[in-house]
Amino acid sequence: MTCLETLRRIVDRVLAVRESIPLVLLIASSLGFYLVSPAFLSPMNLSNMFAFIPELGIIALGMTMLLTAGVFDLSVGAVFAFAPLLTYTIVNQVGIPLELAMLVGFAAAMLIGLINGLLVTKVGISSFLVTLGMMLVVRGLGLYMSAGYPQKTLGGDPIIQTLLVGTVTIGPVTIYAGLLWFIGLAVFLHFLLRRARFGNWVLATGGNGKSARARGINTDAVTIRLFVFMSFLASFAGLISATRVGSAYPIAGDGYELETIAMAVVGGTSLFGGRGTIIGTVIGVILIRSIRNGIILIGVPGLAYNMFVGIIILVAMSVQALLERRNAS
Repeated sequence: MTCLETLRRIVDRVLAVRESIPLVLLIASSLGFYLVSPAFLSPMNLSNMFAFIPELGIIALGMTMLLTAGVFDLSVGAVFAFAPLLTYTIVNQVGIPLELAMLVGFAAAMLIGLINGLLVTKVGISSFLVTLGMMLVVRGLGLYMSAGYPQKTLGGDPIIQTLLVGTVTIGPVTIYAGLLWFIGLAVFLHFLLRRARFGNWVLATGGNGKSARARGINTDAVTIRLFVFMSFLASFAGLISATRVGSAYPIAGDGYELETIAMAVVGGTSLFGGRGTIIGTVIGVILIRSIRNGIILIGVPGLAYNMFVGIIILVAMSVQALLERRNAS
């Protein structure tokens, strides 16, 4: 066997791993940003990126589970804003302790997820239409409830504040508590999807729902649980964000639904169900957030961000499609 053939086999094996494509894109884009602006990899800039990763990353993890099951949720951005807004409205205007108000916020979010799941599974409406309608309802409810004004989130329980937005300094880099939550959830969901029975049910539900039901899997229950869990994650991410910035805004999370879907898809999760990767989503989250950070750092107008993300999605999808066609042949 020649060296060229050996190298080709190694490349084929690497590209056969779905996470390799976003990883290569991440390394290439990071190297490009660093060459243009060395400050890209500075401790201060890395700390800033780590601060923002959890807000979208936690939602992207839940979106990966939904996409793997063959559905998705467009209401996550609205829930991201509504849950902390409801929580701190209760705290500021009713005087209920933050702990109880958080439970109310989480319960409201999970109820939204439950309604989404029931409408998709029991009524038979597509997840696109159900969650699009729910997005408008929840976003409108938040604006009506708050009259368009934010609720302050400062001065709450210091223990909860520390758990949500506390910081740990490792050398010159600041690590936020939200990042630790994101890492912990990623590890848990990777195990759940790859090693647990429920993960097999999710894969089977998205791969071939009829076959899964014939094998005794309650696909409706799986889908409903995922919608409830998705809304919980969106509310939790929203609470972290609102606590970090000091206010719960009724328009927060606008566009997050499409951005988190992009993170999951770029990472290697299929839009059509049956195939998902938590590791790929983690890479996709870091990739897209680093692009947002990098283009601003090198002086490109922030409005060009969507263009760069679109290019990354097209490149990743094209490469994955070519590799799948090659493997099939």
